[in-house]
Amino acid sequence: METAKREALARAKGRLDRLELYPRPVSIRRVRIWIAPRLFRLPWFRRFDGYSAHGTILLRSRTFLEDDGLVTHELCHVWQMQHHPVRMPLSYLFRGYAGNPYEREAREASEPKP
Repeated sequence: METAKREALARAKGRLDRLELYPRPVSIRRVRIWIAPRLFRLPWFRRFDGYSAHGTILLRSRTFLEDDGLVTHELCHVWQMQHHPVRMPLSYLFRGYAGNPYEREAREASEPKP
């Protein structure tokens, strides 16, 4: 993995390591970041700048590697899936996006701390 992606993951992990949301800290050992602009042209993905699926973080553009809030948000979803690999993704089917507790948790985790 290239340096910019490793550094973005390390910064996001540093932010999440300060939180005690789950029994084990987030592991970035097998997490990969992919820049996938074409994916974000599809109707479902147009509203997102980033998306995560288990050990993968997809970003709309390389510029988002510098967006620590976005990378932290997506890494938080990876962390959630490390602890709830079935329940977390299925929650979007049953609870939707806006009111989803996992989405709320990721938003709060990615907010800058004073």
